[in-house]
Amino acid sequence: MTDSPALHPLSITSLAREEWFIGVSAATSLIFLAFPDPIFVRIAEPFWFVVIFFWLFAVVLGSALSVVRHADHLAEQLREPYGTLILTLAITSIEVMAISAVMLHGENNPTLARDTLFAVVMIILNGMVGLSLLFGAWRREDQQHNLHGANAYLGVIVPLATLGLVMPTFLAGPDGPHPTAARQMFLGIVSIGLYSIFLLLQSGRHQRYFAEDGNHLERRAVGIRPHRGVWHHAVLLLAYMGPVVFLVEQLAKPIDYVIETLHAPAAFGGVIMAVLVATPEAISAVRASVANHLQRAINIFLGSVLSTIGLTVPAMLAISHFYGHPVTLGLEGPDLVMFALTITVSIITFSSGRTNLMQGAVHLVLFIAYVLLITQQ
Repeated sequence: MTDSPALHPLSITSLAREEWFIGVSAATSLIFLAFPDPIFVRIAEPFWFVVIFFWLFAVVLGSALSVVRHADHLAEQLREPYGTLILTLAITSIEVMAISAVMLHGENNPTLARDTLFAVVMIILNGMVGLSLLFGAWRREDQQHNLHGANAYLGVIVPLATLGLVMPTFLAGPDGPHPTAARQMFLGIVSIGLYSIFLLLQSGRHQRYFAEDGNHLERRAVGIRPHRGVWHHAVLLLAYMGPVVFLVEQLAKPIDYVIETLHAPAAFGGVIMAVLVATPEAISAVRASVANHLQRAINIFLGSVLSTIGLTVPAMLAISHFYGHPVTLGLEGPDLVMFALTITVSIITFSSGRTNLMQGAVHLVLFIAYVLLITQQ
């Protein structure tokens, strides 16, 4: 009796062929580590700026996509909800590193964390959800999901989002819009505490809320064929995340140049960071929905929003406290209206356990409205 080919060890040749992008990521890191001054001294030249920016952005995004690829393989072998947890926590880690790098580089941008969080919520709950529901329902009358799971996500997202992005607008401290130390501590503890309780329930007694009937058909439906062991994918996932820590610090330099020197809108940095972290998850969510695996898609985009708010906010508050970089969290004006509208529509969308084409179109319209709002700032 022979072993399954899926479990055969990798040869060096096949490993290099499958994981060639890690060489690109490592080479880019070495180049920017060895020649930082010659590279960035010409950043004011338009052509050179474009080359540097898109080079770094493409390599970081490619590494994030590779992280998602290995997280998808782990999800296939570990099943829900563990696979999606790995994916969302990995991407959230990249998000925290990216925001931290931009916050600590150049002039202080107190609204960066808020703008990034807001952009992530808009991209995921409107852009990602809209595309997933639209493409998923294109050839179907509707799609079904586990109502208990969606309600569990939204039941934590709504209060955390309100405490983190709405209440600070109406509770300005003595230093203006920046929250006081006591409020920062309360918000950080509440965010981490509620998210931790949610994870315990998701991976424990309420695990069934985040799975759907026919979960055993997931491998064929999603089209993922895990051909290596769990440790293989776990090690490579961490290996791809390694260079990201360094490269996002380099990406912070051209982003700061655009904001500080070219006087681009302050939200520009937040949108760039949001696109960077949301794109990999968007691809996975749309793939799952197209394959009529809506529950996994919901686990991805609602889990991503929850981890972003539940983990990124405390991380940014901690960085603000230890490095003396004040942060502004409260949304204002049209952003606050768009946020409230998005949360309300999301609650309606996932309140019945079924989704359809119309709901996807509505979320996409809200995403377009958000894009237009950015361009007019």
